[in-house]
Parts: sequence; structure tokens; C-alpha cells
Amino acid sequence: MKQYRLYVVLMTLVIAGSLKAQSPLGDSGFKKTIYSSTLEAGNYTTLISALKATDLDLTLDGDAPFTIFAPSDRAFRKLSSDKIKHLLRPENKKELREMVTYFMVAGSLSASKILNALVRGNGNATFTTVQGKKINASIEGIDIILSDGQGNKAKITVADSDQCNGIIHTIDSVIMPKPL
Repeated sequence: MKQYRLYVVLMTLVIAGSLKAQSPLGDSGFKKTIYSSTLEAGNYTTLISALKATDLDLTLDGDAPFTIFAPSDRAFRKLSSDKIKHLLRPENKKELREMVTYFMVAGSLSASKILNALVRGNGNATFTTVQGKKINASIEGIDIILSDGQGNKAKITVADSDQCNGIIHTIDSVIMPKPL
């Protein structure tokens, strides 16, 4: 019964396209890199600062395919400004890099691939991040929810922003590989 319900949710999402609502990244037909799209979008300024501070801007501006679960500025505002300032200091580059690579999965992981994994896993799936730890995925209603090892949860609010080097999924909270 649970697998049937997930199948119905999957088909509803695919048919209705409910996860592709009003992408802040645009859909000009000309695909850009993950980095250039997030830079131009204007609502990922904290993520952009973190990418630059860890030199991951170069990685996400390259050819290799990645999927990034990109916290918006609104998501980062849920953290204290002191924590963000602490992470962005040059002496904390390693810790910041661990956090940012936790948002990334190697390869292109579309929402339909995530949903297929959820169906196969009876409502649960895990994905290994570039950082090396796992992100857990589950379904709540029609939403895909990601959770980290600390119990932090993030909802994918905009999915499948296809870029020339991967996919961006916007999330509404910051997930982390370890407590700050």
C-alpha cells in the first residue's frame, strides 16, 4: 500500500510538474553552469560566498556533472549570523568546505530519480554526498524532504533547474554533516 501511494505521488508530481514552480534560476533554454546560474539568480548570496571561500566556485563552474541542494539566502537566515560569519573566516575554510560539499552529490540527480529511489526504498532513500556522508530523503505529502544526521530537515522548494553541468534543487533550510 505504501509503495502504491508513493507511485501515485510520483506520477502526480511528474504530470503536474509541481516541483518546477517559478524557478528563480530562469529557464532561458541556454544552459549555464551551476555556479553562474546561482550567481545570477540573486537569492544565493551566502552560498556564493561559501563557494568562493572554498574554491568550489571553480568546481561548479566546470564540466563535471553535480547535483547541488542549494540553500537559498532565506534558508541561511535560519542560522545565526555569528555562525555564518564564523564559517566564512579564512581559518575555517576546511569546516566550510565540509558543509558545502555536503550539499553536493556527484552526477545529475533529478527529482524523478530521487522519487524513483524513494519508491524503491518504500519512502526512504539515501544519497552519498561529495563530502562523503549521506543525505536521507523521504516524502511528506507531495514534498521531498532531505535530512542530515543531526535531524535537521530541508524541503526541496524548486527542483530540476537543469544546467550544463548538473542540476540545482533549491532547499528551504541548511543541512549539515555535523553540528556547528
